[in-house]
Amino acid sequence: MRVLYRRAAVRVAAAAGAGMLAAGLTAAAGPARAEAAAARVLAAGRGGATVSGTWGTAQEIPGTAGLNAGGFAAVTSVSCATAGNCSAAGYYVDSAGDQQVFVVTQANGAWGTAVKVPGLTSLDNSGIPVVTSVSCGSAGNCSAGGSYQDGHGHRQVFVVAQANGIWGTAKEVPGTARLNAGGYATVNSVSCATAGNCSAAGYYADGAGHRQAFVVTQANGIWGTAKEVPGTAALNVGGYATVNSVSCATAGNCSAGGNYQGGTTGEQAFVVTQTNGTWGKAEEVPGTATLNTGGNAAVNSVSCPSAGNCTAAGYYFGSGGGAFVVTQANGTWGTAQEIPGMASLAPNGGKITSVSCAAANRCSAGGQYGDSADNLQAFVVTES
Repeated sequence: MRVLYRRAAVRVAAAAGAGMLAAGLTAAAGPARAEAAAARVLAAGRGGATVSGTWGTAQEIPGTAGLNAGGFAAVTSVSCATAGNCSAAGYYVDSAGDQQVFVVTQANGAWGTAVKVPGLTSLDNSGIPVVTSVSCGSAGNCSAGGSYQDGHGHRQVFVVAQANGIWGTAKEVPGTARLNAGGYATVNSVSCATAGNCSAAGYYADGAGHRQAFVVTQANGIWGTAKEVPGTAALNVGGYATVNSVSCATAGNCSAGGNYQGGTTGEQAFVVTQTNGTWGKAEEVPGTATLNTGGNAAVNSVSCPSAGNCTAAGYYFGSGGGAFVVTQANGTWGTAQEIPGMASLAPNGGKITSVSCAAANRCSAGGQYGDSADNLQAFVVTES
């Protein structure tokens, strides 16, 4: 239980502060890019159909041999717009011992040369910038986000966009200078529906040092102003909120999920939806008040195959197996349910870490659970 119910935001913050993402690799492809993979999983699950595709041979990322003089590098996020057209992002340690952030693009099946994220050197004064998420709306058109430390020792957030295969200059997320008065922010998730139309989300520390959740939208290649997630001010009375995942089905139509501290009710899970470019009001995930008797819940992952039709998944602390899913249909969120079979499979609790939907009500998810010997095991589950 102690491992399963750590706060996702704490894990990200610790990784950023230490200059490494020890939590492992994060695949942050937008929903459209995840559809093909999810569809293959679903097909295989319905009768053992043969899955086409053969994995090639792993290779060192071109260009990182020269960049990674300090011998400490990793990919933290990958996104593919179409077959053979992807981008990856991560970090390396340079010859001065400072951590740097790179991006690399695959075009027509061939990986190009990794480059340091343009413009980040002028923003970062710590030597420990972090890129947490990348998403591609179409081939050669991607956005990425992460965090860096400014000259005052404050953790700030950045976004960087790729247009027609060329990466632009990293910039502080507009509006976060005002929001992030407490000096500790990060982008947790980026999702691009189409080229130049994305959303990013994460958290910041306000002037009182309370952690608040934010969203920011890119429209036609221009990033708007970050804002506190509407409705979370009323929910987050305990001052600890974050968006863990965002997914955009079409331009201006996204859903996101995360967690907040509800005072005497403990940590709760929330979802929020953007419709035609406007973010609605965050709400506690319906049904989790009943499930989450232990006061520790969060949405870890969201996937939207079409506008207003999404699935969110995560964990709660209660008498059941701990892993839940909740479905949105035509813009309305249903009631969260415990994953069938988890109560018997996971006597020491479980959680979903990632969900992907090929179509409405056609999803697959995976995560971990604690078995009877208190060992952590991996599981997958399919909706059909």
